[in-house]
Amino acid sequence: MAAAYLPADAAGQSIFHVVPTPNLPSGGAGGQNNDLFAVSASSPRDIWAMGQTVIHFDGATWTEFSAPHMNGGFANQLDGVADISPTDAWAVGSFSGTTILGPGPEQELVIEHWDGTQWSVFPSPPFNNPNVIAELSAITAISANDIWAVGGAEGGNLFEHWDGTAWTPTIVSLGGAFASGAASADATNDVWAVGFSGLSSAKATPFVAHFDGATWQSVPSVPFASPISAAFNGVVALAPNNVWAVGTIAEVLNGPTSTLIEHYDGTEWSVVPSPSAGQESNLLLGITAVSPTDIWAFGQVSVNSDLDKKTLLLHWDGTSWTLAPSPSPDMGGPLLDTLFGGVTTGQNVWIVGAQSAVPGSDLFTATLAIHSRTAAGAGSN
Repeated sequence: MAAAYLPADAAGQSIFHVVPTPNLPSGGAGGQNNDLFAVSASSPRDIWAMGQTVIHFDGATWTEFSAPHMNGGFANQLDGVADISPTDAWAVGSFSGTTILGPGPEQELVIEHWDGTQWSVFPSPPFNNPNVIAELSAITAISANDIWAVGGAEGGNLFEHWDGTAWTPTIVSLGGAFASGAASADATNDVWAVGFSGLSSAKATPFVAHFDGATWQSVPSVPFASPISAAFNGVVALAPNNVWAVGTIAEVLNGPTSTLIEHYDGTEWSVVPSPSAGQESNLLLGITAVSPTDIWAFGQVSVNSDLDKKTLLLHWDGTSWTLAPSPSPDMGGPLLDTLFGGVTTGQNVWIVGAQSAVPGSDLFTATLAIHSRTAAGAGSN
């Protein structure tokens, strides 16, 4: 039986449907940001979506929850979430220590924990320098006692591990920066995180880091002959010989960007052809998998001379990547629709992000969640 909150599929339309989601109420004339950057589920009835606001799905409706420091501000956000059970979930991100806690580091990492009743700040490990600028941008869980959070700190890449008792930090300089939400693991000795390296975004190249059970090391991706910019924004690890990373690539300075998808077969990374939806800016920001032959990559595509942003959705059927129809709500103002994070629970696929707010609502951005009950085959729509 179809869930009550989803309309019936129509011929030629996306099998994904927008599901109503709440927004953090405006706290003043400045408006609020309600971007959702990450989503995780322990079951179809226990799903957390995080970003500049926090919402939860109980199997019927999405409800807004409060979490420390998350107040709709640009400088405060949770970029990753790992939902272990209804009484155990973790979220990581950063906030501006200067504006929230008084004088302090310009940017501070934050680790928050859900105990079944409330979100609270969990003490993060101390650094040798208490004023170090640090942030966490992604989290991935193998089990309740084996969780990795990755980010950056002065001195290199930051890796924090939870063993069920404490978080332990390690800083290693691997020469790149991790993208928000871009970490995935399929085993204790097979953990991946991706992003970009380079002196500036205009000269970026894809960056990949891997944990083999003992150490974190950088892994070469495909070397490009002359791209102006290329970066990874999302990764999903299905097996040691089946890992996907997605992002964007531009070959002309200030020119159009195209989707970038690479696959790791256990030995090396290779580019897999992927379509782009427009002639201007195509950006893949995340990826999630139902199975090795049912994978979704998502992000945004710019239209109307880069003024409007619509959601972008690609599907892998085991043979090729194809464009798939994707809902992109029009609220009557400029389109700011983007998909950032995705999760699968059985045949259910949830992808979350942000949409433009209703004009006059005092919101900069509104939450966005799209859902599919039966994902396989949508790439042929």
